[in-house]
Amino acid sequence: MRILVVEDNSELAQWLGRTLRKEQYTVDCIDNGVDADFALKSEKYNLVILDLALPRLDGKEVLRRLRARQDSTPVLVLTANNTVQSRVSELDHGADDYMAKPFDIEELEARIRMLLRRSSGLSNPVISCGDLTYNTNSREFQIAQKPMALTPRERAVLEMLMRQAGASITKYALAQSLFSLNEDTSTDAIEIYVHRLRKKLEHSSAQIMTLRGLGYLLRPTGNE
Repeated sequence: MRILVVEDNSELAQWLGRTLRKEQYTVDCIDNGVDADFALKSEKYNLVILDLALPRLDGKEVLRRLRARQDSTPVLVLTANNTVQSRVSELDHGADDYMAKPFDIEELEARIRMLLRRSSGLSNPVISCGDLTYNTNSREFQIAQKPMALTPRERAVLEMLMRQAGASITKYALAQSLFSLNEDTSTDAIEIYVHRLRKKLEHSSAQIMTLRGLGYLLRPTGNE
């Protein structure tokens, strides 16, 4: 899952980036509103963490432009102004959630998980496909209640497939969720990760199907 952090405080942004990467998220950090607006036009993110007091273009305008493009990417606003009027204004302008600075990192991570579940249309934190399960809180995969050993990239691909189980996902969409702005987006690499995942799912009742011209689909075995 790919997160954009828009924060002009470099120390805070770097700390957030490191913390979220440790939790196996792909993270881009941008320090001004103009570059953030451009990235949101050209890249696909699963979540945006947005400071409001930004140079060059403030966070409210970044959010307004995002929603004007009919882009429903979840946005969690960081704000130093924690008045009721400010919170109401942020939510009315299209934010999905907000946190006042300073904040607790565990609460931020919980809110991120909640927003990602909501954007995937999920209410239960545990997703199942056959005997394959994924706990969105612990970020753990299991087959028949036994933990899976996965590399970070394999985990990221399988998470995307699990969150949209039964629906096709293109190689390009999978690649965008895996690679940050300073990495080459490689659709060829996706084929390698899918191949490895298929081997690890051989004895499960979940399978990854290739849909020619469409991408990949995760479904229980035996479904036609």
